[in-house]
Amino acid sequence: MKEYIGIREDIQKFVFDEIVPKYAGFDPAHKEDHALTVIEQAMLLMDRMSAWRAAQNEETASNWQEVPEREMLFIAAACHDLGLVNGRERHHLDSGIIIRNDPRLRQWFTEEDIETIAQAAEDHRASGKSAPRSIYGKIVAEADRVIDGETIIRRTIQFGFTHYPSLDREAHIKRAVEHLREKYGRGGYLKLWIPWSDNATRLNALQEMIADDSAVYREIVRIYDLLQGEA
Repeated sequence: MKEYIGIREDIQKFVFDEIVPKYAGFDPAHKEDHALTVIEQAMLLMDRMSAWRAAQNEETASNWQEVPEREMLFIAAACHDLGLVNGRERHHLDSGIIIRNDPRLRQWFTEEDIETIAQAAEDHRASGKSAPRSIYGKIVAEADRVIDGETIIRRTIQFGFTHYPSLDREAHIKRAVEHLREKYGRGGYLKLWIPWSDNATRLNALQEMIADDSAVYREIVRIYDLLQGEA
C-alpha cells in the first residue's frame, strides 16, 4: 500500500486496514480500487494547488485562498462513499452521518474538523445542485470524477449488471448510452470544481465521443463484450 508523506502512520493504518476494506462490499464500480483512486487523486490535486495559484493573477488566486489540511482531506477522500452500505440513493448523506458518528476520528480531529470532513462527503455527489461548501468538498468531488472514458463506461455497465440484472444486452447498452448523455454529455449534470485538474480536457474528449451516436455505441458494445468475457 502506498505511503503518504505528511499523514501520520496511525491514520494511514486506520484508512487502509479499516476504511478501504469496507468498499469490498459495495457495487463493482465502488470497490477498494475506487477508494484508493479517489485518495490518490485528492492528494495529487492538493499538491498541485500551490503551483496553480502561483501562476494565476492576483484576482484569480484570491478566490482559492483556503488551503486544506492534509490529514483531513485524506480522511474525507477515504470515507466519501461509506454510506453505500445503506444503498446509493442517500449514500452521500449517509457517509456524512457515518463520519460524524465514528468515535475513532476524535483521537485525531476536533469536532469542527469532523464536521468539515462530513460535509465534504455529503457534497461530493455529482448530481448535487449546489457547489461544495469547502475546498475539501471540491477536491473530493473532483477526485471522485476521474474522467477516463473507458473506466466511466465500464463502471456504468457494471452498475447496470448489479442493479438491473434482468435487462438483456441491448437494454444494458441503451441504458448506458442514456446515462452517459445525462451525466457526462454537453449540458449534463456533472460539474467540475477544480480549475487545475486535468478533468476538463478529458471531459471535452469524452463529450465529443458521446455526441457521436456510432462512436458511443461501438465503445459501449466493446466494453460490454469485454466484461461479459471476464464474467
